[in-house]
Amino acid sequence: MDEVLWNQRKQSAADWFRTLRDDLCARLESLEPNGAVFERKTWTRGDGSEDLGGGEMSMLHGAAFEKAGVHISTVYGEFSEEFRKQVAGALDDPRFWAGGISVIIHPTNPNAPTAHMNTRMVVTTKGWFGGGGDLTPMLDAARRQDHEDTVEFHGAFKAACDKHDATYYPRFKEECDHYFFLPHRNETRGMGGIFYDHLDSGDWDADFAFTQDVGRAFVEVYPEIAARRINLPYDEAMRDEQMQRRGRYVEFNLLYDRGTMFGLKTGGNVESILSSMPPMVSWR
Repeated sequence: MDEVLWNQRKQSAADWFRTLRDDLCARLESLEPNGAVFERKTWTRGDGSEDLGGGEMSMLHGAAFEKAGVHISTVYGEFSEEFRKQVAGALDDPRFWAGGISVIIHPTNPNAPTAHMNTRMVVTTKGWFGGGGDLTPMLDAARRQDHEDTVEFHGAFKAACDKHDATYYPRFKEECDHYFFLPHRNETRGMGGIFYDHLDSGDWDADFAFTQDVGRAFVEVYPEIAARRINLPYDEAMRDEQMQRRGRYVEFNLLYDRGTMFGLKTGGNVESILSSMPPMVSWR
């Protein structure tokens, strides 16, 4: 690897994730009726005895959004002997660099869907991008492929994909449907979106441009969906349905989510990793 070139690429990616964070936070804050804003908190990886990178959490607890997290991180170091077997290129050299943005949004109103998005760049002896976004309606009535929110959400990601490769959307939609599935429930987590990993076409600039467009698509479409739902009337039965659907969300994140496992096994910030959990939840 050309170290100078890859250092430039790492910086470009880290700068982009920060810019995307700032844009999304501003758009979500604009929907808060009482002026709630994100609170930011920096963290460092490890015990502080050596530089292993870190990140910045941005948390919002408002009226429109009961809990929203928009986090960025840039971490590096060496994989453990056990974990390096699971990561491409790490067996040859355990050193790694990973940067990204991770988003989870839990609206207060059950009519408004929960949403998740993350994009990342990982470098070992190889380099690649991954990420995507998915939509999880809280009410069964909205869990339909022809529902307005689902159609609009998928449309935004399809447009982003089609700018780069006509095969991306069908491939990455299928990956999302496969990934965000709860085997023990025999059901999908939500209405899907796109999911991709180990994207390395041989053209880093093209892969980075695609990853940027994925982030832009989410930042454009989700606030629009939320804006038309967060003020709709709802009752206790709908709130109860939302609480139970959130339970499924917790089950997936703790049992199957690769990002959660990656963060915990590489010494990431536990508070940031587990901030994806909804603030209130119930099981029946």
